[in-house]
Amino acid sequence: MRYYFAPMEGLTDSVYRRLHHKYFPGVDRYYMPFFSPTVHRQLTQRESRELPEADSVSFAAVPQVLTKVTEDFLWAAEVIRNRGYDEVNLNLGCPSGTVTAKGKGAGMLTDPEDLDRFLDDVFSRCPIAISVKTRLGMHTPEEFPALLDIFNRYPIRELTVHPRVRQEFYRSPIHFDWFDYAVENSKNRLCYNGNLCTPAQIREFEKKYPQINSVMIGRGLIGDPGMLTPGGTTAAALEAFFSELLEVYTRDFGGARNAMFRLKENWFYLLRRFEGSEKLGKQLRKTTDVNVYKSITSEIFHTLPLAKELRADW
Repeated sequence: MRYYFAPMEGLTDSVYRRLHHKYFPGVDRYYMPFFSPTVHRQLTQRESRELPEADSVSFAAVPQVLTKVTEDFLWAAEVIRNRGYDEVNLNLGCPSGTVTAKGKGAGMLTDPEDLDRFLDDVFSRCPIAISVKTRLGMHTPEEFPALLDIFNRYPIRELTVHPRVRQEFYRSPIHFDWFDYAVENSKNRLCYNGNLCTPAQIREFEKKYPQINSVMIGRGLIGDPGMLTPGGTTAAALEAFFSELLEVYTRDFGGARNAMFRLKENWFYLLRRFEGSEKLGKQLRKTTDVNVYKSITSEIFHTLPLAKELRADW
């Protein structure tokens, strides 16, 4: 089985990916949070930082692009190729209202004919391989057969399926019956994404789907960073990881306070890896003082036992 770290905006930036790989080996490939090309056809300073030269990092990574415009996608693919990557991932799954309202992400699934034309254009001209991350549709899972028929017309390197529709965001149960449909009918290699938050869940999935060779994990790895690491997650490794994250973000953001607020996003998930974290977690959420933040997180690492597995009740 190949294990991929899902792209998560605001959580898995270039600093996080690099340090996660340093402290918690076991991920086979990191997918980068999307960037969205504009008419200016120029990377912002942040986008350039988040798209490092492929040979400057010691792990496999795949850039992701969010656009509905053929020429913008092809321009981005050329930039990605020039930075040493051999694959670009097309985002057809983002459920954000601000994204779908513009017809991007999962919004592209509303018009299969337009999607087909877009894919025909990009696959005929793209200089590198294209993988796709998709949902089952915009409103109902019954939209998926028509979409899969379109995907089957193109040599997608890997089709990652998140078996929910856009309207469900991340809340509803997974539609495994429709993932079964994909397994039976896809002509492209499949990757599964959705609600794999513990090693037990991964083992159960592998047993149920022996023909699937890759899974993409997001919130589960944010909440349990060492889930795929031999020996699992330890408090010592977590403390070292978050200490260096704070140090690097402090330097990059020009101050520790902004770095602290950035890391609180990760703590929302990580707190569920500790037993009895409710009281300290509440204090952590409330504090705006960096020294208090350090004191609270130190107390968490040194006094709270790690739970047997991540409590995925977000």
